[in-house]
Amino acid sequence: MNRNKRESIPVELFKNRKLAFTLAKNDFRTKYAGSYLGMVWAFIQPIVTILVYWFIFTVGFRSDQNQEYPFVLFIVVGIVPWFFFAEALNGGTGALIDYDYLVKKVMFNIDILPFVKVLSALFVHIFFIVFSIILCICMGFAPTVYALQLVYYIICNIIFALGLVYLTAAINVFLRDLTQIISIFVLQIGVWLTPIMWDAEKMLSPKMLMIFKINPMFYIVNGFRDSMLYKRWFWEGSGLWWTLYFWAVTFFMFWFGVRIFNKLREYFADVL
Repeated sequence: MNRNKRESIPVELFKNRKLAFTLAKNDFRTKYAGSYLGMVWAFIQPIVTILVYWFIFTVGFRSDQNQEYPFVLFIVVGIVPWFFFAEALNGGTGALIDYDYLVKKVMFNIDILPFVKVLSALFVHIFFIVFSIILCICMGFAPTVYALQLVYYIICNIIFALGLVYLTAAINVFLRDLTQIISIFVLQIGVWLTPIMWDAEKMLSPKMLMIFKINPMFYIVNGFRDSMLYKRWFWEGSGLWWTLYFWAVTFFMFWFGVRIFNKLREYFADVL
């Protein structure tokens, strides 16, 4: 029974895509309900973060020197996929708790709840992708045919985040501290280890670079830069092997996350 349920989750997500999209829109709206600026806050915080990093590294550390392109583009293009990953992971981890009233409904399919949070994060993500493209154009680095890869890397980010979210959402029901653990030890440290603010390919030795590339988010972040700045296809050179590695890790994480989710699901309503 559990095995069939696990295998059916992708199918269930497809069958309930309209419901998931409706819930995601409502989730996005209600998140900022009651504030004067409303949904504008969803865009202000990432923009302020980008401006702070740009000021520190460009004005303070003068990282703009000896760059093939403005350092602000390097930061923006790299941090946009990280914003989505962080928002999806934070929101998805608390999905079952946020929708505890739906979890307790016998007839409601709770499989879609982690997906709802990931989909909700996607709305802002699309905006910032468009923002980064416009910024590149304004600074004289218009996108080329390589930018078509962005669709591929968006899908990579969604599936990788979704696999993690099924795992963390299930565990968070029993271990409420997990949200704080992820926020501090995964996201705050991970943003430096990915890396976002510094160029690993130029600063690290080949051996150290390989170690950093073990992080699946390195593949996605670097993929965005390949698409917008470096002009490289994901299958070029060693990229093919890292692509195979990324999907192997991602599919395993999705399988493992769904497996844990299904094993614990019968206890969700009792705990919540």
